[in-house]
Amino acid sequence: MSESDAEGVYVIDVDAILDGSARRLMEQGEIRGRILILKPIVEFFYREARAGRSTGFTGLEELRKILSDTPPGVDVIIVDYNDRKCLDYTLESVKIITRDYAWKNGAALVSSDPVQVQASQALGVPVVYSGTRERGRLRIERFFDSNTMSIHLKEGAPPIAKVGKPGRWSFVALSDKPLSRAEVEDIAREIIEHASMMENGFIEIDRSGSTIVQLGDYRIVITRPPLSDGWEITAVRPIVKLSLEDYRLPEKLMKRLLERAEGILIAGAPGMGKTTFAQALAEFYSRMGRVVKTIESPRDMRLPPEVTQYSKNYADLGELHDILLLSRPDYTVFDELRSDEDFKLYVDLRLAGIGMIGVVHATTPIDAIQRFIRRVELGMIPSIIDTVIFIEEGEVRKVYDLSITVKLPTGLREAELSRPVVEVRDFLTGELEYEIYTFGEQTMVVPVKGKAPSPAAKLEAAVRKLLPDAAVEVEDGVLIVRIPRNSPRLTARRLRRIKRLAEKHGFDIRFIPM
Repeated sequence: MSESDAEGVYVIDVDAILDGSARRLMEQGEIRGRILILKPIVEFFYREARAGRSTGFTGLEELRKILSDTPPGVDVIIVDYNDRKCLDYTLESVKIITRDYAWKNGAALVSSDPVQVQASQALGVPVVYSGTRERGRLRIERFFDSNTMSIHLKEGAPPIAKVGKPGRWSFVALSDKPLSRAEVEDIAREIIEHASMMENGFIEIDRSGSTIVQLGDYRIVITRPPLSDGWEITAVRPIVKLSLEDYRLPEKLMKRLLERAEGILIAGAPGMGKTTFAQALAEFYSRMGRVVKTIESPRDMRLPPEVTQYSKNYADLGELHDILLLSRPDYTVFDELRSDEDFKLYVDLRLAGIGMIGVVHATTPIDAIQRFIRRVELGMIPSIIDTVIFIEEGEVRKVYDLSITVKLPTGLREAELSRPVVEVRDFLTGELEYEIYTFGEQTMVVPVKGKAPSPAAKLEAAVRKLLPDAAVEVEDGVLIVRIPRNSPRLTARRLRRIKRLAEKHGFDIRFIPM
């Protein structure tokens, strides 16, 4: 356990206070004697709490417990130790002066940070390593059963749970008794402590008023005043882990995912199973021998070790951009696209030739495409996104294919209005559903599915069928047919049929040789 005597002088590191391991060693009698806590640690926790961060509240509460519940044989002393290194009271500066104090004063250091332990041992400081303890069951886990997707705890309100499957769930009250602020705070402190202790637990974000924690399979969001009107904890846990084969995708779509799809958007409303599908797709590509990496916030996908998962919260997007460009994965899963910077990174990596899988919130599949319209030039969209997969109630409900062409948009009559048009088609049926083009200063997203063609459009289609090499247009009630000289399809019989069609639809006709 220790490189020091069982009874002696110990200096407690900030990590051992924060995760409760120092208090545990005292209660179990594993360390006895004089326990020194440097005053800069108290100042650090104070400043963190004043900034509204969970580490501050948790640390101060742990200090209160250590000082108020001191076991026999333990003498806890706050040491007023000043050092120029701790003027900013950051976590690293406090850890450095704690290590220096133990080194200068011949005390043993109690820490649960493996790096701090190694640095102390390099200085010849006796060390008590308080980490790697097997944790018990958290109180928040007791609210979950096998069908629980998430639980929602708020002070002054009874605890409730979301039970069911993506797209088919309901809220269930877990108790009639409202939770007190003290109860919610205590559960939050326990979460923070265990996030500091567990190998697969970490604090993703700790801001004034909010903390996001990944604790094993649990993604936990803690909010508190002044951000929220009371303490609140939301914990989400995936209840299903599916492979791509479980979705029973059409063979045509599976072939597309294997051979062509490299700019994929996975869209859907919150809670519909987008991340579950993205996880299955990432694992599928990994099994196919592709190099797959992810960008997450927080890292809550459950993927094999071969897939490297990056956190957006521990690196800026410029750093992630450089890492991914240099490592050149076959596919990068971006879960979830939110800010302009997220979309810019997705676009840059895709244009660099990396296969991208983006997850976006959208209530309809066309909404996902519109998220890119104001961020990139219209003509680039099909180069960035080639496949849109819409998830609803945990199933693939719609797949779109994007392409660009130059044509007269549906519903326009004048030939000079032809322009580049992004066509959005149902991938499985090939049916055109939307056209996206610029008109003046505006970008138009026009639904075309289900629209009855106009008489002019019907006439144009019929003439093109008879004379495929002719240019056909309708202008001011006149059908204009421009025919190439020496056209092999031009016969007197076809010309008579075209004239009858024009008369039937009420149009004059004019034949013009090209």
